Amino acid sequence: MLINAPDFWRENGFTARLLAPLGALYGVFADRRMTRSGVRAPLPTLAIGGLTCGGDGKTPLAILITKLLIEMGERPAFLTRGYGRSNLTVPPLFVDRNRHNAHQVGDESLLLAREAMTVVSSDRIAAAQLALRAGASVLVMDDGFQSRELEPDLSLLAVDPIYGVGNGLCLPAGPLRAPLASQLAHAEICIIINPGRRKREQPFLYGEKIFQAHVEVTKLDCLKLRGRRIIAFAGLARPEKFFSTLRQIGADCIVARAFSDHHFYTDKELAALRILAERHDALLVTTEKDAMRLEKFAIDCGILPISLLLENQQEFVCILADSLERARFIRRF
Repeated sequence: MLINAPDFWRENGFTARLLAPLGALYGVFADRRMTRSGVRAPLPTLAIGGLTCGGDGKTPLAILITKLLIEMGERPAFLTRGYGRSNLTVPPLFVDRNRHNAHQVGDESLLLAREAMTVVSSDRIAAAQLALRAGASVLVMDDGFQSRELEPDLSLLAVDPIYGVGNGLCLPAGPLRAPLASQLAHAEICIIINPGRRKREQPFLYGEKIFQAHVEVTKLDCLKLRGRRIIAFAGLARPEKFFSTLRQIGADCIVARAFSDHHFYTDKELAALRILAERHDALLVTTEKDAMRLEKFAIDCGILPISLLLENQQEFVCILADSLERARFIRRF
């Protein structure tokens, strides 16, 4: 069962200290996994990761970078494991939004497939070969940063400036997917998402190549929700970020219901939300990712799309172009 980030991941309190030996052991194995030599894919490969276990903004960042690649004339393909899907043993497959649902391929895979070719598989090497045969020119892994199964040509980390690294410990004592030093050592670029919301500096990023990106909500969506009474619900690792965004754009969020990350809603849960909305004369609102898990339900629900706007985009595009050129040069020999 995938859960929300627990509160004790934010501070080095009693529970975190109690679990610290397990976190240290997990960190040892995660560090070994990150330092192993991966297989080089037949195509230039980008790995996009998050420092912590969900909520850093990894998927919106992957979508932003893929849009930039398309503008550069590339044919990107997402490679993803499809977290939350029911069958992890099926061969690599292309995500078809008209045929697949979140149970089959995962909610994030459906989101990614709106932007570009998306291959779901636990075997990233086989997935890369399938994307190559389908005409892809570059691979984008939105969940392969820590695995190193495929050797990336460019590695990027999404950083939440408020949450940072939490208490700085590895799972299950803290939120880190791998020791901080290991992750930073493998990241050519760190992207701070919503830097204006920063409550404290992030000294661990000193000396890293840093870009900044801002969460954007369209003016139309802001106007639709500004002053509107809403019941917000979300199944995310850190749902408070979604609730905060709604309040920032002026929505009257009278109730906020958090569910576990990648939660599959039941008829009973949705019926309770409908009753709550009717009682308060309010609109139900959720995230795009949650909407991928609601497609089989007939529910009147508002959806708040978000996107990222990158500062110094031209400089970033130059780095992308140089990385692709270098990767292709290496593969000629």
